[in-house]
Amino acid sequence: MSSPAAPSLVQSVDWLAIAPPTLAAVVALVVLVADLFLDGHRKALLGWLSVAGLAASTALLLPLLDGDRSTFCLTSDTRVCSYTADHFTLVIQFLVLGGALLAALLSVTALKDARGRLPEGEFWFLLLSSAAGAALLPASRDLATLVVALEVASLPAFALVGIRHGDRRSSEAALKFFLSSVTATAVSLLGISFVYATTGTLHLTRVAERIQDVDGQFHTLAQAGVVLTLVGFAFKTAAVPFHFWVPDTYVGAPLPVAAYLSVVGKAVGFSGLILVTVVAFPSYADVWGPALAALAALTMTAGNVGALRQQATRAYSAVRLLAWSSVGQAGYLLVPIAAAAYSDDPQRSIGSTVAYALTYAAVNLGAFAVAALVGRTRPQNRLADYRGLHAENPLSALLLAFFLLCLAGLPPGIIGLFAKVTVFSAAVDAGLGWLAVVMAVNVVIALYYYLQWTALLFRAPEGEPVRHRVPAPLTAALALTAVLGVVLSGAPQLVLRFAGTALF
Repeated sequence: MSSPAAPSLVQSVDWLAIAPPTLAAVVALVVLVADLFLDGHRKALLGWLSVAGLAASTALLLPLLDGDRSTFCLTSDTRVCSYTADHFTLVIQFLVLGGALLAALLSVTALKDARGRLPEGEFWFLLLSSAAGAALLPASRDLATLVVALEVASLPAFALVGIRHGDRRSSEAALKFFLSSVTATAVSLLGISFVYATTGTLHLTRVAERIQDVDGQFHTLAQAGVVLTLVGFAFKTAAVPFHFWVPDTYVGAPLPVAAYLSVVGKAVGFSGLILVTVVAFPSYADVWGPALAALAALTMTAGNVGALRQQATRAYSAVRLLAWSSVGQAGYLLVPIAAAAYSDDPQRSIGSTVAYALTYAAVNLGAFAVAALVGRTRPQNRLADYRGLHAENPLSALLLAFFLLCLAGLPPGIIGLFAKVTVFSAAVDAGLGWLAVVMAVNVVIALYYYLQWTALLFRAPEGEPVRHRVPAPLTAALALTAVLGVVLSGAPQLVLRFAGTALF
């Protein structure tokens, strides 16, 4: 009598679904190999190849808009998959790849100005590799893929921060970033191992089903796994008290890398946090909801107070202010995720976080683009260096003022006001009135330092204005961010519609 045939373990691959991160990874390998055969005068081609690759990866999101696609699914249950290209995935991938594209445009100019002091081939390979990992993460639907994507996004970023050889500040920044990230990974892996031990699965949807019915003797182990996993992701999002690495890392890194970390690094951390809380651990909302609400309050307060304390004459004070501001913005981003634990419609709350992240990405990259422009003639990038910028470059001064007002949430930066109101509403609707009050107080604190910087732009310059030509890549980055900010300020509902109120 013949035995029954064993079930096939061969999984089909949907190449279109995985095309965006795959193309970024392939271009990274092409750049690495091409660097071996190009002489020093032609290495600039690697930058434009990288820009083209990121633009093509972003364009590959368009064919995926017609519906959800999944791949690497279990042969025994095709509904359980490791990679899903749903609406949430596509929105975050657009943010990640678009942010990486703008950072690449800033990097083209920065590498040219460095005059060979930065290794171009390695720089572009690392940037593309990190972008590929960051684009993979929001599509991950099992804990193993999630951690692998997180590390593929993070490991090249360490090297990017410390890529300036012989620069003590850069090396120190890379070390702090490395130690904090490795600690986060170790804590996350310990938590994930506890979750796997108690549920017997790594797939997020199955974890959500099984973790509710854990045997009593393993209940404490499951709770510890949930808490440790969340603590690991709190490191990645730069939430207080895990934010200590941010200011020094931003100052020590090349400015385009700091811009990349401020947007893409945050997208990685927050998309991972959303997946483990709302998708994997919804039954533990009573644990992670209050914890994230407290972290949100602490993070926005510490970030805004840190930005408020920056002295205009201190070296790199402009970059430090943007770094502390990004910590404060991380607090705002945590609010809707915390609200999802208390809300009857958690998907709507998550939509608020994604909408805020899209808005923040556009205007923050624009602010970094102007900082990169000023840094070309004033390497110390102090806040005092921006005094009278309107006399040197009126358009750049107007754009920076617009970006700062967007971050502050003041007209004409309507998109910033709209994003803050959306987050505020998520907190109020979830019954977190105290958190909404803390957020309102922090918005007022942030108004002071954003308006103070804005006022500096239009004061009389202390010396003769230094006029200089804006390179084409930098012009393109400024134009793209300005167009996004202006268009979205005119029609802010586009952001929420794109982010979606039903993401999963």
